[in-house]
Amino acid sequence: MDNFSSVVESGGIECLLVGNSGNPVKRGKNEREMFIGEYTHTVDEKNRFSLPAKFRKELGKRVVVTRGKDHCLFLYPTKTWVAISEEVGKLGHVESDHRYERFTFSGASEIEIDSIGRILIPEFLREFAELKNLIVITGVHDRVEIWNASNWSSYRKRLESEYA
Repeated sequence: MDNFSSVVESGGIECLLVGNSGNPVKRGKNEREMFIGEYTHTVDEKNRFSLPAKFRKELGKRVVVTRGKDHCLFLYPTKTWVAISEEVGKLGHVESDHRYERFTFSGASEIEIDSIGRILIPEFLREFAELKNLIVITGVHDRVEIWNASNWSSYRKRLESEYA
């Protein structure tokens, strides 16, 4: 264990508190993993890129990727995607936001992670997120976001000026 993390016990639940390491934060037995951190990666000539090693175990072998807010992509572990789908389904046709459903679910693709942690995003999603040679992969609680590096830099600067 490094200087930025420690194991604590609270109410019989063992948790791993993580500093800036980017490791998924261990939660209680009935809670999902949490993805944190920011990583810059390159897209290869076959339009594949590696997911951060620290995210792979929690993501599993198959993930769901869809259009996200601010022209990034949202990538979910399959079990999280199923939970989201079930929650949307519980709302019914009257209460749900049909635009959100269409935007999110029609743009979703199930993707396999290869043996060395690479994925291939469908072309229509790469175009939506303007993914080029350099990308940024961020952990945002229960999902991973995939950004065009330039777009992420601009967005992050706006966030930092608002919150700093």
